Formats: sequence, structure tokens, C-alpha cells
Amino acid sequence: MEQNSNNIVDISYQQTGLSSATNSLGMREMQAKAYEARQKRFLLIKAPPASGKSRALMFIALDKLMNQGLKRVVVAVPEKSIGRSFQNTRLKPYGFFADWTVTPYFNLTDVKNERDKKGRFIEFFHQQSAPILVCAHATLRNGMKEISDEDFNDTLLAIDEFHHTSADANSNLGDVVRRVMNNSTGHIVAMTGSYFRGDGIPVLRVEDEARFYPVTYNYYQQLNGYRYLKNLVLGYHFYHGSYLDHIHEVLDTTKKTIIHIPSVNARASTGIGKYAETGEIMKVIGTVERKDYNTGIYHVRTSDGRLLKVADLVEDDLKERNMVQGYLQRMTKREDMDIIIALGTAKEGFDWQWCEVCLTIGVRGSLTEVIQIIGRCTRDCEGKQTAKFVNMIAMPDAEQADVKVAVNDFLKAITASLLMEQVMAPSWHFKTTKDDDDGDRGNPMRTLIVEGLKPLSSEKTRLIVQEQLDDLKAAILQDELVVRAISGSTTAETITQNLIPKVIRERYPDLSEGEVEEVRQRVLLDTMIKGTDIVNDKGKPVDVGSMKGGDEQESEGNRLMKIANRFVNIDKLSINLIDTINPFQRAYEVLSKSVDAPTLKIIQDTIAEQKFDLTLEQAITIFKGPLKEYVKEHDGRVPSAEDPNPKVREMAAALQMIRNLKARRLAGMDYEE
Repeated sequence: MEQNSNNIVDISYQQTGLSSATNSLGMREMQAKAYEARQKRFLLIKAPPASGKSRALMFIALDKLMNQGLKRVVVAVPEKSIGRSFQNTRLKPYGFFADWTVTPYFNLTDVKNERDKKGRFIEFFHQQSAPILVCAHATLRNGMKEISDEDFNDTLLAIDEFHHTSADANSNLGDVVRRVMNNSTGHIVAMTGSYFRGDGIPVLRVEDEARFYPVTYNYYQQLNGYRYLKNLVLGYHFYHGSYLDHIHEVLDTTKKTIIHIPSVNARASTGIGKYAETGEIMKVIGTVERKDYNTGIYHVRTSDGRLLKVADLVEDDLKERNMVQGYLQRMTKREDMDIIIALGTAKEGFDWQWCEVCLTIGVRGSLTEVIQIIGRCTRDCEGKQTAKFVNMIAMPDAEQADVKVAVNDFLKAITASLLMEQVMAPSWHFKTTKDDDDGDRGNPMRTLIVEGLKPLSSEKTRLIVQEQLDDLKAAILQDELVVRAISGSTTAETITQNLIPKVIRERYPDLSEGEVEEVRQRVLLDTMIKGTDIVNDKGKPVDVGSMKGGDEQESEGNRLMKIANRFVNIDKLSINLIDTINPFQRAYEVLSKSVDAPTLKIIQDTIAEQKFDLTLEQAITIFKGPLKEYVKEHDGRVPSAEDPNPKVREMAAALQMIRNLKARRLAGMDYEE
């Protein structure tokens, strides 16, 4: 079956091998970068799946034990299965000064010994024979109820998948972090592949986050440094009706695939139940010939005669599920598995290196979840050149009971794709002529000189731009007003000079207005230019490696970049020019190309309706009064949502709300305000 999806992101990498090569201490590129910051008391490591965060922690923890005076290390992982990443590891044969050794008694993630985990956690702090403990987040939370904050003196707390923490007052894991930071002499190493959440609650309070030293190793560095994987594609397939009627359009059974079906409460769910949906997907794959009752794996014959191995992780029966997961953990060959069907599993920490495609149905609950799913197919593996993430998204319909929610879901998918393009693409380094000697810090960046660009004047702004730009973009793309602006109806100046600075001030309230402007300019530049093709004046692509700025630009002639449907000479970039361009124009172009005209109008009209936040009563009052007068005065012409007069736009929003209500009632749907 041939895949048919809209590829929003399609990036080629150079296969340099750098991210998997090791130095004289046995450290890969990311691990060496993290190890340089080993003296920091609070360290935040943000790096993609498969970059080696677990071993980076081992190097740092052993140095803190042997050279920095710490006495204990506590490693907390989100679930027991991920504990295997921190099992005994030989490091000395590769050049390091010690091995990582966990006493079995204090490996609280070992399913062979579930006895009194909280008791052993407490006991760990009152003994000297074993310096390392590994436990689940839940054990850490429960154990911390029974020990004092001072027990964490001279202890390193390492939290894997740190985005599970939250600044919310009710987050027990977040409270643990604050207790160690504020009431003990303990150190913290926080590790995550995705430091932004989708629920709008920050991972850390601003004042706490400022105390962490960030080490960022981005997706581009990781993927560009692979040996085998060369191409990453992120695509969306928009459908009407039930996804089961359309999944055959995108499912390619010749590719190693993980299919994530929607939860029963999700809008994309068909309502027939998760087991029935799994059965229908099996029928799309082929005919089930048999089930291996020793492994739980299905053998399915495709229409062209191939016999595939399919794993069902949707099954709730604990015995069945453990049997299948046990088989998946023991896989050693590419041919051991072909397709996995899952619901809430096979995301975080799940390692199937041969996976080529992640097919996900429905809008995901957070950007973190999207990144975790994509991470399942981006492992480097011999014979795998392309990894692909495909998200099936239901298109909004004017007759839906709550078209506003459907539009919001749709825009969430588009904004997530924008962010992923930003995360996966190569970084840029922007200079003014005044800071030409700033250098590129050895990163694989392309460099541009921008007229009017403010130099970074403080360590705070340098840290944000160098280490936290993707996190800031995530905050911007999750802002409600920015999401509405994606429709293309908001002016560029409103976005660039009002909406984006607002989010920067909220995220970094201690920045001065001058510093906000420095960060704003770089967010704009990076957002607009990432993922954009560079060509010369003959239309020939310009090689990434030649983008260095300075005198060597002259040999290439005019270099052009297409931004917001116009070509711009990138050697004459200026902040004044950038301020007049909508940084989210690409999202609008995706919408325009990927949906039909009626759907695009539904999206735009619904957003226009939301901008005024009218109640139904207010809409009816406007409809019966000012709107009727307007139509009468303008010879029957209805008000436009694009009119420069805000009162006219409000009338257009009221009219659209009444039309939406009428369409739902004609469709026989109940409407509740």
C-alpha cells in the first residue's frame, strides 16, 4: 500500500557519524558536552531519544561520588521498564575511571524483587555500603513522605524524563525537586527529551528554573550525526468521517510501523471500542492466520501474500500484555516484528530500533507526547535511511456539535508540526556587523548577518538564545492568541510586535525591555528561516556547508529565501523587513494546500468568531440590531471579518455564530451554550 500524506517537514541529514563516535573517555558527543558541566549543582540535560542521556548521567554521577564529595545517588525513572537503561554498565574498558554498578537490593525497578520498595528506599539513606539506588518516580514520591529533607544532604537526585515534573502545587514530583533544592545540600541532574508540556503548566517555576544550568543537545545535532538514517519526514493526513475508513490510504505494510490508536474518550475514537478498532486495523493489514500463544504475536497474511508479525499492545489482559512485551524486549532481529498496534504504550522509553514509521491517529494531548512518539522511529539503524511520522487528523466540519473544539484540535496539529520543523532543522547563527567576531561556538550552524539586529547584551539572553530557544518557541506556539493567528487573518505587525513579546515577558519576567527585544528578534529570525530552502538567483539550491557569511558569500551571487510567498535576498536581511512578515505564514500555507476551501472557511470563520468571545445572547442582540442596520445601509452586503473597523468585524463574528448554530440545528444536533 502506498502512503498518501501531506509532508509538512522533509529534512535530509549528512550522516556524519559524530553523534555516535566516542572520545578517549568513551563518551559520545552529547555525553562529553554534559560532562563538561559536571560541577554544576543543578543540571538540566535536554537531549533527544537515543542520544545517550542515561550514560551521560552515569559519567556525571560517578564523578560526583568520587571527586566532588557526594555520598549517594538516587536515580528516578517514570516506569520500571526504563530502569534497564541504568543497569550495571562497564565504562572502564572504554577509558573512564570507574564502572557503573547498582546493587540488586537497591535496584527497585527489578520486577523480580517487588518486596517493600518504600522500605528499601528509606533504608538506602541510612547505610554506607551501596552508593546508588534506582527507583520509579512513584517510589520516589512515596518514599519522600517518610524521610526528612536533610536526608538528601550530599546526595545526587537524578530524574529521568523530567517533563513529568510540574510547577503545579499539587505535583508531588515537583514538590520533591523543590524540597531537595531549597532544604538540603543535594544536587540534581534533570534529564528529558522534551522540556515542554502540553497542559500549559510549566515544568518548573521561573525562579527555580533559573537555578538550573542547561545543557542542550538538539535533534538536528543528533540526527545529523547518525551513520545510517538520512531523512526524516513528518506528514499529516486529513480525513472526514471515521479514520478506519481511511487508514488504508496511509498504512504501508512494507514498513516497520507503530500504529497509535486514539483513546476511547478522544474525538478521533470511532465509538466502537478499542478492541474492535484493533480488529478492524488487523483486517486492513490482512487476514489473521494464527496467534502464537507462547508469545502473543499474531501472524497476518497480506493481500499480496506476505506473512507479517503483528503485536497487539491494546489488550488489557495483564498476562497477555506481559507476554507480548516480554517478546518485544527479547527481539534481536529486524524480522522479529513488522507492525505494533498500541494505545498508551510504545511511546516513552520504548526501543524498537528497526521502526521506520509512526502512524498516529488523532491529535495528541501535548507536544511532549508528539516528540516521544517521533523518537520511536528516529533510532539509527543499519538499513534504515528514512524515518516517517504520520498523524491522521479529522478535518473540522460545520455540522459538528462543537466545531470550535474541532478547529482548535486541527490548529494544535498544525502548530505541533511547526514546532517539530523548528526542532528537527539545522540551527542558524545570526550576527550584526558589530559582533562579527562572536564565532559560531563550534555548532553545526549556518550564519547570517542581519542589519539592525541587536547584539545579545547579557548572559541571560545568550543562554536563552543558545540553549532555550525551542522551549520558548513551544511556549509561543501554545499561546491561545498565537494559535488563532495561525489562520493568517492577524496582521504580521500584531504577531511580531505584540503577541511574541507578550509570551517572552511571561516566560522571562526578569528581562528588561531591551533584553526582550534582543530575544524577540532572534525568535522571529529563527522561526521564519528554519526549514526554508536557500537558492541562488538561478534557482539552484545553495549547499548548507557554504552558508558562513562574510566575504565567501560573494562567489555564490544573490542568495534567495522564500518567506511568506516572496523571495528575499538573504544577504540584505534586516529587522525592519522581518517585522513585516508573518512568522506563521508557513502554517497558513499548509492549511491552504492541505484542506479544501469549505474547510478552510470553517476554520477562519470559527477563529473570527472566537476572537470576540461572544455569548449566544450577545450574538443574537447584534444580529437583530446593529447587523440588520448594517446590511440595510450597505444594500444587502453582509459585514466582513476582514473589515478594518472592529465593530464591523464583531458583527461578522456574530453572524458566523448564528450561521454555525443554524447549521447544527438543521443537522438535528443539540446545541448547548
